[in-house]
Amino acid sequence: MAANIKVGIVGYGNLGRGVEKAIKQNPDIELKAIFSRRQPDEVAAANGVVHISEVEKYKGDIDVMILCGGSATDLPEQGPELAALFNTVDSFDTHAKIPEYFEKVNAAAVKGGNVSVISTGWDPGLFSLNRLLAEAVLPEGKEYTFWGKGVSQGHSDAIRRVQGVKNGVQYTIPVESAVERVRSGENPELSTREKHLRDCYVVAEEGADLAAIEREIKEMPNYFADYDTTVHFISEEELKKNHSAMPHGGTVLRSGRTGENSKQIIEFGLKLDSNPEFTASVLVAYARAVYKLSNAGQTGAKTVFDIPFGLLSPKSPEQLRKELL
Repeated sequence: MAANIKVGIVGYGNLGRGVEKAIKQNPDIELKAIFSRRQPDEVAAANGVVHISEVEKYKGDIDVMILCGGSATDLPEQGPELAALFNTVDSFDTHAKIPEYFEKVNAAAVKGGNVSVISTGWDPGLFSLNRLLAEAVLPEGKEYTFWGKGVSQGHSDAIRRVQGVKNGVQYTIPVESAVERVRSGENPELSTREKHLRDCYVVAEEGADLAAIEREIKEMPNYFADYDTTVHFISEEELKKNHSAMPHGGTVLRSGRTGENSKQIIEFGLKLDSNPEFTASVLVAYARAVYKLSNAGQTGAKTVFDIPFGLLSPKSPEQLRKELL
């Protein structure tokens, strides 16, 4: 299949590098340029890098821009700015701010005549789709989302901000007994603490007060205070050797009843060796959908709820009906 969808990558961290790899597995998609705020000669990339200030020059040459910046500070600015110039896809994942972000990106995309898919990846993204599907099918029921076992980027960053910490990684671990209670159809009421454990691996600065570090981590509001948290102090060598990969995953479950009292469980799970590479693969599939929607004359922001699955595939509707239905 000849490459015909020309994409750009904005941001060349773990996610941007994941997108570059994912494009190589999709013969109908071609990488046109990588854009970074760093100076191009500072970034080692096979394709070469363009400074973000040059991005407007590529208008008309790029079909879809894949935005790989962070949700805290990058995407709130870049999302609307780039949606005014290009079709875009991003993985904005600050759940509470999605409605507000959608409105801003939508206004910019409509004005620019572009399509922008926001908040895709696996959560939000594939998990969101499964929550919707399960709720629609089992209106009488409860939804449960468990994350992990995996490295949480946000919680790992929070550990590294603690005074006396040189480096650190945090794993989110679902409580297996809680998952089994849901799978059994019990429909339990589960507190935050009952659903997940937090396991921290910390490299302390020389001479740091280990007890103070442990206390500050365990009492940190919004991150660790509501969880059973374990802190392990290890060497830099051990961290590098055993904790440098970025595995993740999780499960969406809905436990419901139909008819008189038939128990029904819907479950969707992911087990990922590389969180950024998997998220990148989802972004690339949605870039294909963005391209198709744009060619069909649509504009504005979309979420995963607005896009038929068939548009994610390079196969024709006829092929899909024959091979996968």
